[in-house]
Amino acid sequence: MTKEDLRIVFMGTPEFAVATLQALVENGYHVVGVVTQPDKPVGRHGSVVQAPAVKQYALAHGLPVLQPEKMKDEAFVEQLRGWGANLQVVVAFRMLPEVVWAMPQYGTFNVHAALLPQYRGAAPINWAVMNGETVTGVTTFFLDYDIDTGRIIMQRSFDIPDDADAEYVYDGLMHLGAQLCLETLEAVVAADGKPATMAQEVVENLKSAPKIFKETCEIDWTKSARKVYDFVRGLSPVPGAWTTFVAPDGKETVLKIYKTARTGEPATGSGRIETKNKKLLIAAADELLEIVELQMAGKKRMTARDFMNGMKTLEMCRVK
Repeated sequence: MTKEDLRIVFMGTPEFAVATLQALVENGYHVVGVVTQPDKPVGRHGSVVQAPAVKQYALAHGLPVLQPEKMKDEAFVEQLRGWGANLQVVVAFRMLPEVVWAMPQYGTFNVHAALLPQYRGAAPINWAVMNGETVTGVTTFFLDYDIDTGRIIMQRSFDIPDDADAEYVYDGLMHLGAQLCLETLEAVVAADGKPATMAQEVVENLKSAPKIFKETCEIDWTKSARKVYDFVRGLSPVPGAWTTFVAPDGKETVLKIYKTARTGEPATGSGRIETKNKKLLIAAADELLEIVELQMAGKKRMTARDFMNGMKTLEMCRVK
């Protein structure tokens, strides 16, 4: 089989997936169509409908697009079959039914932003940073019946610096994933659709990467400063870790915390606020943590120093 013989359907939605689709197009692969999520309303009142990033790229490059509400919809399945793909590539999309992933001659492979089998699930980048990992990576694997459990084709690792946030890792894995996809496709072509897969090792203490909700993002100040530090950077800038700021009069305000710094200073009384040398400090279980960047409800993201300038008697406040 030649590269030109390979008819590919690409499935993905966010910016993360665009890098891989762009790599396919720019490297001469025949993408016969794109499947993505339906357009969604955005803005404060939902008055503006916005197309997914993948759709925007696809239309700009003349690629046909399907946006099914349900992946088992008969009309969608027939349209997909009509594209005559012999391989499907999935990046940051949704769970596919067997009728879809098993359709092409050579199957369907996924580009996942973790070193499987670790961090199976919807938010592998966030959870890897939140858990203080120093290395993550990307994996290509064939889809099967369960989530992120199929035969692994290739993996590439990516170092996580101690001061990196989720955005840094997102950008790095986005480009690494695009490159790994190309390498995987080369293997598919060379092996006539049946590339070698890696031996499946039994791994203990598997860590999962479930979908993140608002309640997931609340900071627990009874944990160590190290854990809070990792938690904050793992959710920065999106969706953002948050805490409840309690003023002396009892008024509560939600604060998003985007960046912190370790101080090494011992602390007592989790959630207690201190100000030293024009720095905003909050006590974790074992250590004072400096708040570097935050955001008040209804305000823009700001430095802690700007926040302090607009507040009085901060040391009489606390977080919970």
